[in-house]
Amino acid sequence: MPTLERLDAAALRQVVTTFRDTVRAHAPGINRLNVYPVPDGDTGTNMARTLDAVVAELDGAPHDLDATCDAISHGSLMGARGNSGVILSQIMRGVAATLKDTSPIVESSRERIDAGAHKAAEALSAAATGAYQAVLKPIEGTILTVVRESAEAAREAAAAGGTLVEVLRAARDAGRSALDRTPEMLPVLKDAGVVDAGGAGFLLFLDAALHVVDGEPLPEPDPDDHGPSLEQLEVVAHRHALDGGVDVSELRYEVMYFCELPDVLIDDFKHRWGEIGDSIVVVGGGGVWNCHVHTNDIGAAVEVALDLGGRPRQIRVTDLFDEVAEEHALREAALHGGPTVRTAIVAVSSGPGLTELFAGLGVQRVVAGGQTLNPSTAELLAAVEAAPSDAVVVLPNNKNIVPVAEQLDALTSKSVTVLPTVSMPEGLAALVAYDPDAAVASNLESMRAAADGVRTGEVTRAVRASRTDAGEVAAGDWIGLVRGDGVVAIGTSASEAAIRLLEHLLRESGDLVTLVVGADADPDDLAAVVGWLADDRSDVEVEVHEGGQPLYPFLIGVE
Repeated sequence: MPTLERLDAAALRQVVTTFRDTVRAHAPGINRLNVYPVPDGDTGTNMARTLDAVVAELDGAPHDLDATCDAISHGSLMGARGNSGVILSQIMRGVAATLKDTSPIVESSRERIDAGAHKAAEALSAAATGAYQAVLKPIEGTILTVVRESAEAAREAAAAGGTLVEVLRAARDAGRSALDRTPEMLPVLKDAGVVDAGGAGFLLFLDAALHVVDGEPLPEPDPDDHGPSLEQLEVVAHRHALDGGVDVSELRYEVMYFCELPDVLIDDFKHRWGEIGDSIVVVGGGGVWNCHVHTNDIGAAVEVALDLGGRPRQIRVTDLFDEVAEEHALREAALHGGPTVRTAIVAVSSGPGLTELFAGLGVQRVVAGGQTLNPSTAELLAAVEAAPSDAVVVLPNNKNIVPVAEQLDALTSKSVTVLPTVSMPEGLAALVAYDPDAAVASNLESMRAAADGVRTGEVTRAVRASRTDAGEVAAGDWIGLVRGDGVVAIGTSASEAAIRLLEHLLRESGDLVTLVVGADADPDDLAAVVGWLADDRSDVEVEVHEGGQPLYPFLIGVE
């Protein structure tokens, strides 16, 4: 392949998608780099989820450079997950904002080479600046150091007349050197014998860029790397127990939400959060902010925004102590070998909220995918191999993924059975009957019965005009779909289509309605649907979950 001189829209899209795919592949290894006392044991997962949101945004955006950069910026902000994901979002936004501000096209070959190299260096510098600005208390020896030293090396290479490839290689070499030195900057990393997880994840961005620009092979994940031993983790915990006072290891909850707040108040907001917590990262602008804190006072974390006149929404709370306990159990299983459950589950998830729901119902391995993003056989197989059992049940949760899942049993020494769920609500219903200590046959019987007992539908927007049994559909109409029945509802709004879909699903009977709310669902639409259920079907119990799935504002299950 020819070496590229600049990152145009097509190349930038390919870099982001390659970065996402590479982070997914390396996510388990990056997660294992996490150490106590910072109880974010899912750095790789959160970075992958953040990039999933960016790629989903790109899929729906025009392919010109401005729209591509806008999609990266918006997808990063709205899809950022966890401390690492929020910092990564600011890095991606810095890159996108700089590349969008493109200089006029120049004529000579040398000028094109110089322009592409300098623009890449500027983009990395903006990424480093944005990352530092997002954090209330920047700490060296983290992803911040790695991205800053990468940017400094890129600027020097560009100033010396380097090409785009030379600038990116200089950035990566410097970043690798910085990553190798992170244990010398942070004793907690040295005690555990690891480098910084976020910094390792960021370097995959430079690997992806060099792969696209010059065809360099991507790094392969190391399946045999189990991270620090439990003994090393205990040394780390003991060191911080001796430090005295409240440190980040004693902060139990991760609180995240979007906040509508004027930009001039955001510094005050961050400093008030600094009085009640740590690991504070706030990114955004234009009155909309993605906010992350570790704290012991959930209520105070929300009240800070309210006291300043802000509007917090999509509040997410994670119990970090539970997360640490689960991570220790998984590491112990990896270190000592052997299955930890009799039957393990691998499930496909189309959104970060759904992933959390699946995890809460006992799923051991989740693979990102869905209607617009079907996972490969290799991705599903990697999840099966990592599942803590020799007997695995796969929930595809989409009809297009079922044939791929059915190939897995022949590709592994494990026993793999596919329960052919074709929607996310169907998968959730099946998991209610899951027993990790029961045999596969018993689980399949009870889970299949539970899945068969739920009627599911989904609301989305029509991309073209068509004739349906429910009537004429115009491009842009909201439609309600039911497996086997096709389009059963048409509306001018998502809420209208959802209400008509519910009327169809509740026509026979129903005691419980589960609404899984998508990433782009309008709060007014949700209020209208819930209000209709309260007024017209007050006999039905309603559960609402934030699914975070793209393109489908409502997934509905009726039992």
